[in-house]
Amino acid sequence: MKEFKSPFSVFITVFLAFLFFTAIAVINSQNKGEKEIMKIESPSFKDGDFIPAKYTCDGSDISPPLDWSGIPEKAKSLALISDDPDAPMGTWVHWVIYNIPPDEKGLPEGLPPEKTLPNRARQGVNDFRKIGYGGPCPPGGTHRYFFKLYALDKVLELGPGITKKKLLDAMEGHIIAEAQLIGRYKRR
Repeated sequence: MKEFKSPFSVFITVFLAFLFFTAIAVINSQNKGEKEIMKIESPSFKDGDFIPAKYTCDGSDISPPLDWSGIPEKAKSLALISDDPDAPMGTWVHWVIYNIPPDEKGLPEGLPPEKTLPNRARQGVNDFRKIGYGGPCPPGGTHRYFFKLYALDKVLELGPGITKKKLLDAMEGHIIAEAQLIGRYKRR
């Protein structure tokens, strides 16, 4: 014998299912809102665009301004590596900086070539064998310059003046988020 369901019981079942799926959708949208994606950019050039000569060996050779957002709450420090994978002798390191406080919103233009900065960030040695930033100076052709930002779950116990390799070794297992900005440059 077929069981008859009243219109009221069908309505209640549909209504409860609607409430259940609405609650799931609201929870999912709130979780997505909490998880902001880390980003790095520069007010001087857009991702994939040419880096102004001011920030290269053909100009003042000063570091470009960088801005970032979406730093995870669990981050204890930030690190930045800038390098050129198109260099003829292999990847050329232009900048190594670490232990940047996670509440910093970026780096200003023209950071001094000091081992330790006022915000207690430390700078490493680049492949020009200098502390701090060394701008693009390709021997020929158009090269890409990667500015890679890392959020770390700890402050690194490293002195200033280290190499990119030492920084990468120290960061292993401690990277909780990454972002990158790519600029290009060709000497005229």
